[in-house]
Amino acid sequence: MTGTDPLDNVTTTSDQSDKSHQPEESHQPEGSHQPEGSHQPEGSHQPEESPQPERSPQPVESPQPVESLESKSYNQSIPLDKRRSGVLLHLTSLPGSYNNGVIGEDAYRFVDFLKDAGFSVWQTLPLGPTHGDGSPYQSLSVHAGNPQLIDLQWLVERGWLAEGDMHHCFTDVFGRSKCISIAFNAFRKEFEDISDSREQDNKWHENKCLVDLLLEEKSAAEKDFEKTECHYFQEFIQEQAFWLDDYALYCALKKENQQKSWMDWPEAIKNREAIALDEARDRLRNSILFYQFEQYLFFSQWLSLKDYANKQGIYLFGDLPIFVAHDSADVWAQRRFFKLDAQGQADVVAGVPPDYFSATGQRWGNPHYQWDAIEASQFSWWVERINTQQRLFDLIRIDHFRGFESSWEIPANEETAINGTWIKSPGEKLLRTLYQTYPDLALVAEDLGIITEAVNDLREQFNLPGMKILQFAFSGESSNPYLPHNHQVNSVVYTGTHDNDTTLSWLDSLSEDEKNYIQQYFSFPYEPLNQVMMNSTMASVAKLAILPMQDLMAFGEGHRMNTPGTTEGNWQWRFSWEQLKEETKMLARQMNTLYGRMD
Repeated sequence: MTGTDPLDNVTTTSDQSDKSHQPEESHQPEGSHQPEGSHQPEGSHQPEESPQPERSPQPVESPQPVESLESKSYNQSIPLDKRRSGVLLHLTSLPGSYNNGVIGEDAYRFVDFLKDAGFSVWQTLPLGPTHGDGSPYQSLSVHAGNPQLIDLQWLVERGWLAEGDMHHCFTDVFGRSKCISIAFNAFRKEFEDISDSREQDNKWHENKCLVDLLLEEKSAAEKDFEKTECHYFQEFIQEQAFWLDDYALYCALKKENQQKSWMDWPEAIKNREAIALDEARDRLRNSILFYQFEQYLFFSQWLSLKDYANKQGIYLFGDLPIFVAHDSADVWAQRRFFKLDAQGQADVVAGVPPDYFSATGQRWGNPHYQWDAIEASQFSWWVERINTQQRLFDLIRIDHFRGFESSWEIPANEETAINGTWIKSPGEKLLRTLYQTYPDLALVAEDLGIITEAVNDLREQFNLPGMKILQFAFSGESSNPYLPHNHQVNSVVYTGTHDNDTTLSWLDSLSEDEKNYIQQYFSFPYEPLNQVMMNSTMASVAKLAILPMQDLMAFGEGHRMNTPGTTEGNWQWRFSWEQLKEETKMLARQMNTLYGRMD
């Protein structure tokens, strides 16, 4: 591959915001992940508008109004058009010689496995750059890709990285960054060598490919045949400027400030004073360009993988956390869209109230949205965010969907989530805006946890499939919505998610009475219960069935991806090709055929 197609950028219109209310609680268990807490301020008060400059929404043409659609008109496009099945496996869990899976040979091999096994969907976790704990749900950017997922062999094939330099990448994060830096310097030199020496001094300062100087001397017809990787890189920088400029500057400043949170940067930079930002852009121009190049590599590789997967009949299913990490390029660059005080500290933070799983609730620590400001901008921030995600994925799960109806706001000085308040969100207006802009947008609602009638109404209004988790089904009540006989067609059914233990390990942890109840429900099957749970998932009336890779491979204790409420030992699980037996592929194909999920 020599380059990528450009990504588009659009914004749209909306109405004004609603006021808060107190919704009723339901009995459903909280099954979603627990994000790590961000920087915790002292005290809380009403946010003050910062006088410092921030990036304005893109001045683009608003979409034309569309006629009101019935709920059944939403979410009818591929891959929600028929019965399908898929596998949940985060990219980092792929095999390979790096410290984590990457967008390389093993990713393509996994696509081939999915096709051979009869699956048509690959679900991953969020792909953004992570903080030190590795959680994909606390990202440095809602747009950027994680550079740790870049396949360095791809750089070797292009001659930007020597095989002898590859030893760096097998050490740690800094070693991989060193390899990308070597490739970046080689990439620059490749085009400097063909340019006139008198024109080499300042063109990279302007984010201008030197090869363009040569192209300018040729006719328009000749230019069409002269596009190079450098030209595609320049196009990427220009077309993704609506987020890439801020992100690259943020990363360069974070490096300059020893990786400290933006809240601990010098005041002028923290508050985005114009002169200070101009000086930083000039001072850090090479570092900024490096981070732009890094993102170009990620998007080039991912879009190439997506193209391959789609041609094989495999659709990519992404995950979008509803909240944003406080220490992120998004919050730093657009503070007016978040409930922050004049110093950039959060007045209130996100979480969920006490429930079955926690007597003190979950205090995630993410800043809440300033919905009035977001609506006044015609939901531009969300439209831009979905713009990126829908290019990366064919289907998107909205994590903590209930936050589109109401969010649990916790005073930032509270240590637990007990003393919070439900605050209304303009979810209907937001979703209507998104579907006006992207009529073929395919969304899934993560509707686990405290779900009210209002949340269900919002989900059903836009025909969003909800989630059914079999591990939550066997509470002893026949009305449990997760029991197979209560499933709905417009659903996505799982044995478990990335936040659950493997099904085999979960079964082993149950009491004999609980196991007997499950056996009785399934009429005392002769097959192992792990297989029975997978069969039930695939047989469900739900239009989409997803099996975690660990369950498909019948892995037990020690193969869990994440344990909510903990910060150690998560996000590290991987499998090896030696562990994936031919019998597993044949069994999966048999289930897909038997239960009508073959594409």
